[in-house]
Amino acid sequence: MKILFTVGGSQAAVFGVAPLAAAARNAGHEVLLAADEPLMAAAQSVGLPAVCITAERMRYGQDGMTAAARIDALLDLTGQWSPDLVVGGLSHVPRVLAARLKVPYVRHIWHIAPMARRDRTAVAELQPQLERLGLTELPDPDLFIDLCPPSLRPPGAPAARSMRWVPRVTQRRVEPWMYTRPEGRRRALITAGTRNLVLDTPGSSLRRLVEELTGAGVEVLIAALPEAAERYGAQLGDVRIGWIPLDVVAPTCDLAVHHGGATTAMTLINAGVPQLIVPDNGYGKAVAEAVSGFGAAILADPHRPPAGQEPGETVVAGCREILGDPRYAERTRALARESAALPTPDEVLRDIEALVAR
Repeated sequence: MKILFTVGGSQAAVFGVAPLAAAARNAGHEVLLAADEPLMAAAQSVGLPAVCITAERMRYGQDGMTAAARIDALLDLTGQWSPDLVVGGLSHVPRVLAARLKVPYVRHIWHIAPMARRDRTAVAELQPQLERLGLTELPDPDLFIDLCPPSLRPPGAPAARSMRWVPRVTQRRVEPWMYTRPEGRRRALITAGTRNLVLDTPGSSLRRLVEELTGAGVEVLIAALPEAAERYGAQLGDVRIGWIPLDVVAPTCDLAVHHGGATTAMTLINAGVPQLIVPDNGYGKAVAEAVSGFGAAILADPHRPPAGQEPGETVVAGCREILGDPRYAERTRALARESAALPTPDEVLRDIEALVAR
């Protein structure tokens, strides 16, 4: 079987789809990943055969603006390499492609934020492309795979085949301090993912946060792009800063402070690490609301600090609370157990194989 995986947006989309794509390759299927140029390095870093379809990064919520070019690029690709099945994510462009090719379509996402309204808008925006291709309607996905633990799914989320989250990130040479806990100290991880150099904490208080944590005897790691270490390393005192494989270091941490990215949040949940989330956009806020609503995190809204509290104090106070209250770690471990009990990519692959066989 030939499976075309399609991704756009951030590196998180590549990391999210990599376990299922790897399972398909390990089962003997042919796999190609269609992605944007900015995502090529991420695809290569996790061992996926990737084809560039556009030079610029796709922006979610802009299907109507870029659909024609993306569909044409995908049609050119599939004219040379004809898939038996298409796997897509948040964008509905791959769904158009599958309808045009008359092959099954699988939607594969992390459904933690309400998407019904945005989905309806995106489908309406794609109507001109359907007419251009001679399609009368956009059929529903043949299979909907959701990586989100059921306890975090939003109300009204569509029925889905749950799948276990398997961490995938770009690796580097692993050193002993990454996979061992510091003796006699707790450890906190701070990261802004791959979109920003460092976390933009309320009141631009990253240095203060580091000082508060280290002053309390906590070891601080900052997982960031290499250029962040060059620019900020000397300013942040006694910390390790640079590209740190999140899946390796997460099990050694007692706390994580981050921006609300999907890969970051689920990799930390997978390791049972309580989180303080400083969302950098609406999606990050939805992640923070879901995880904090379960009791496994604290949401630090940079625009709405608690009454009488300075913005810079919000994150610091939240870290103190998480480190001082074992219930946050207990709730996160409960989520980790729920996620670990979900079907593996190998198991879900059997459902995909059945779509093509029928």
